[in-house]
Amino acid sequence: MTQSRSIRFRRALNEALREEMDRSPEVFLIGEDLREPWGGAYKVTQGLSDDYGDDRVLNTPISEGALVGAALGAAMTGMRPVVELMYLDFALLASDQIVNQAAKLRYMTGGQLSVPLTIRTQGGGYRSSAAQHGQSLESWFAHVPGLLVAVPGDPADAKGLLKTAIRLDDPVLFIEHKDMYLDVGPVPDVEEHLVPFGRAAVKRAGSDVTIVAWSKMVGFSLQAAAELSDRGVDAEVVDLRTLVPFDERTVLESVARTGRLVVVHEAHRRAGFGAEVASTVAERAHSELRAPVARVAAKDVPLPMAPNLERFVLPSVEDIVNTALRTVDPSNHPAVSR
Repeated sequence: MTQSRSIRFRRALNEALREEMDRSPEVFLIGEDLREPWGGAYKVTQGLSDDYGDDRVLNTPISEGALVGAALGAAMTGMRPVVELMYLDFALLASDQIVNQAAKLRYMTGGQLSVPLTIRTQGGGYRSSAAQHGQSLESWFAHVPGLLVAVPGDPADAKGLLKTAIRLDDPVLFIEHKDMYLDVGPVPDVEEHLVPFGRAAVKRAGSDVTIVAWSKMVGFSLQAAAELSDRGVDAEVVDLRTLVPFDERTVLESVARTGRLVVVHEAHRRAGFGAEVASTVAERAHSELRAPVARVAAKDVPLPMAPNLERFVLPSVEDIVNTALRTVDPSNHPAVSR
C-alpha cells in the first residue's frame, strides 16, 4: 500500500512547483508578487525565490496580457513557464493571448511550434470575493480547442495534475479554488506523483445515483453522499479532475451502474460545463437513465459580496442532497430546494 502524508492544498502545489523546477531548468515562474515576502497572492510560491533565485521566479507589473504574452513567447522558444494570475476573472484581460494565440499556435503552425505553458489561476467564491473576483469561468475556456483545463478537487490531485501540466507540450489553464488552499488531505508519499489528464476518479462508489463534480464541489458532493447514505441512498461521486480532456467513459460507466445523474458545479447554471456532461449522457446513455439528468449550480446572477447573499446564490451540500433525493424518488420534495 502506498504511504501518504496529510498536507495542505497550498503545500501540495508548492511541492509540485519545487519538484518540476528541480527536474527541469526550463521551468520558471512568472506573475505578480511571486517573490518574498509575498510568495504569491495565496502563498503558493512562498520560499521559491529564495531557493531558485530571481531569474527563475519573476515578478511582473500588474498587466495580465503582458505577462501571459511574455510567458507565451518563452514557451515558443523552449522554456516551460508557469504563470500565476491572481484571479480567474483577470484571465479575461489576457484572453487574446490565451485564446487566440496560445491555444491555436500548434494548429496554425502545422505542429512546428508547441506551447508548454501552464497558467495557474484562482477561481470560485465562498470568501465574499464578489462579482469581479469570485467567478467560475471554466466553461468559457473549455470551449476553446487547443486549450487544456484542469480543476483539482483535493491536495493529491492538485500536486499530481500540476506536475503533469508543466510537462505537457500544450497550454493548460490550471484553476485552483481560492477557498481550498488550507484544505488538508492525503498526498502519496512517492518520488513521482503524477495524475494524468483526461482520467476522472471515482471518489466514492455507489449504486443509486451518480454525482459528477469538480474542484470544491467534489468535497461538497462527498459530504452530501454521506448524508444521503444516512437516508438510505447510495451515491457514487465522480471527480472529473480535468474538463479538457473530459473523461466521458468513466461518467458513462458510472451512470450505467446507477441509472441516475446529478451534475454539480459552482459556475452559473446557464451554459456551465455541467450542460456538456448532461448532454453527453443524454446522447450516449439515454437507455441507461431511469430519471432525468439534474444539475446543481449557482444562480444566474452576479456573485454578491454579502456572505448571506453569497450563500444563497452558490450551491450548498443541502442543495446536492435535495436534488439527489428527488432524482432517486420524485416524490421527495424537500422544504428547501433549488
